[in-house]
Amino acid sequence: MYHPYNQHIKYLSFICLAGFFFLFSCSSSRLTKFDKQLNEANLQNSFHGLVVMDPASNKVLYNTNGDKYFTPASNTKIVTLFTGLKMIPKHFPTMKYLEKNDSVYVIPTGDPSWLHPYLMDSTAINFLKPKKSVSVYLKNSETERFGPGWAWEDYHFYFSPERSPLPLYGNVATIINNDSLEVSPKFFLDSVQVTYSGKRRDEFKNQFYMNPERKDTVEVPFIVKEELIRNLLESVLQKKIAVLESLPLAQKKVLYGIKSDSIYKRMMHVSDNFLAEQILMTASSTLSDTLGIQRAIDHMLENELSFLEQQPRWVDGSGLSRYNLFTPKSFVQILQKLYQEVDSERLFTLFPNWDATGTISKWDNPTVEPFIFAKTGTLGNNFNLSGYLKTKSGKLLIFSFMNNHFKIPNSEIRLYIYNLLKSLHETH
Repeated sequence: MYHPYNQHIKYLSFICLAGFFFLFSCSSSRLTKFDKQLNEANLQNSFHGLVVMDPASNKVLYNTNGDKYFTPASNTKIVTLFTGLKMIPKHFPTMKYLEKNDSVYVIPTGDPSWLHPYLMDSTAINFLKPKKSVSVYLKNSETERFGPGWAWEDYHFYFSPERSPLPLYGNVATIINNDSLEVSPKFFLDSVQVTYSGKRRDEFKNQFYMNPERKDTVEVPFIVKEELIRNLLESVLQKKIAVLESLPLAQKKVLYGIKSDSIYKRMMHVSDNFLAEQILMTASSTLSDTLGIQRAIDHMLENELSFLEQQPRWVDGSGLSRYNLFTPKSFVQILQKLYQEVDSERLFTLFPNWDATGTISKWDNPTVEPFIFAKTGTLGNNFNLSGYLKTKSGKLLIFSFMNNHFKIPNSEIRLYIYNLLKSLHETH
């Protein structure tokens, strides 16, 4: 049944968004063009929030639904980056340890780089190899292997490795099926079957399946258990490893590994969920020997993020959970803090370039300088983009554009956002 009030609500978001462009152009022909773009975007039946800020003047240039809560998806990694920069030193704490004669007692810190397939850090391994006796304590985490609100059926996909206090190999088995079958770590070689299966791993055990028609590399999360960690360490260290039942009570030393920025950059550029979760684990190691993602979150909310006008619901590091709730204004405030506290060259290296096709590993257009440095956040029916925009006039703008509950393809949302940001780049 038609009702004029319902018709008013239907076009309310259209009117608000159209007003955005009025702020940046007084040309009626340009407004007509923007109106057409908004109609083509077909956004009226979903929920959107946009905040644009000029950090030089500290003025909010545009705000629609900026104080409303959205599902952020991987925009959560912006907050994880902020946490790492605040709580973790320049070099990642790869482990805590006690040393007595030729014996060493290891207390994990959650460092994800141990033998990671891309980071490939061997700092801890090289430190432990010459030791006569190595003992490891693996009971110092209060974090569950999966985050609250994660999709349980994603257990066998590359983007959903388990969280753990002492991750090895990125907590994934890397399976290569070309002329022959290769598996890393080799420990799993006999646990891989080349066969047709709807899953890449058994749900309850480390039995892996590789489609015989696939001739590429597949990363499959493995189930983390204490016995497996001991076996993997024994294999690489070539010595027996003792697993401790209690935490040694003494002053610990800290061994530092690779540069923290190398972990942050990969997390941001490839939206690595595993690294995001482990960054929060390691952040918590700077507070106590007991690792807990919630500990790091609570610390940040009570201290470094207490300035936020809308306190978020924040439950994981990656944004895999739909329980997370952030406002566009909160992201703009965090991005402003990052801009104030981090050297610009470093900051724009940590944030990936972005255009209508998505995140760009390398900018190839010689005629246009990269002008969008931002993190995407994608879940089913949700796409968000938050970051920095450089304008042709030399200004820098901070923005957060959050889009939830749409049914059109992500590609249409990306193109719409790109055109909007490009107009800002050219006119402001």
